Amino acid sequence: MDLPSTQRGSHLSRNLEVIAEIVEQGVSHPIKGLEELAADICRKLLDKHDYATYAEVHIKADYFLERTLPTGRKSIESYELIAKATNKRGDGLMKMIGAKVIGMTACPCAMESVDEIQGSTLKKEGCLPTISHNQRNITTAMLEVPEENEVDANDIIEIVEASFSSPTFEILKRAEEAQVVINAHRNPKFVEDVVRDNLALILKRFPNLPDDTNVTVSSESEESIHKHNAMAERVTTLGELRRNLV
Repeated sequence: MDLPSTQRGSHLSRNLEVIAEIVEQGVSHPIKGLEELAADICRKLLDKHDYATYAEVHIKADYFLERTLPTGRKSIESYELIAKATNKRGDGLMKMIGAKVIGMTACPCAMESVDEIQGSTLKKEGCLPTISHNQRNITTAMLEVPEENEVDANDIIEIVEASFSSPTFEILKRAEEAQVVINAHRNPKFVEDVVRDNLALILKRFPNLPDDTNVTVSSESEESIHKHNAMAERVTTLGELRRNLV
């Protein structure tokens, strides 16, 4: 909450009252999404704090989805959902939903270098890809929209996973491990590629969202052969992305 200069401190107990009310309400009336929960808290905060002009709420939650492994076996994988809501009195409410997803990338630079050193000709269809080093990639994608618009967190997770060299899985049998590695090396990517592919898929998945939708994609590859990590990020709007395609 913001605080006017005429007031020394905010009534923090009112924040706890709002959270307690929302939790109790959620028992009988389930919330559709984490961002909706943040939005409800935001609205109630301004109702409780009549001296305030602005409220902001951040929420994180563990989330689980069923996924299909390369062999067709089903598994339950974990993700982190990120939600935010901002409410400026008299100026409307904005809500943000995003997800942090763990996957992997295979380095295309090292792959090309290995190719040159070995004189490899394994470019024929059906042949195994050239070896490279792998990175554990952590990508966060977030969309902020006006209150009347909806974004499904499952869609965001699917977009991020499709942007890796390969998704990763909690439990893998040996044959599944091998297939994940092969799939990743068939699809080598720089960390910048992960961000670009996320943005392209977001544009494709959400054609009806307004141009002023804020988009943030941040990706970090934990390097296996360096002591540093590689990181790429873009903060933009759907309108800017659409204009870039023209």
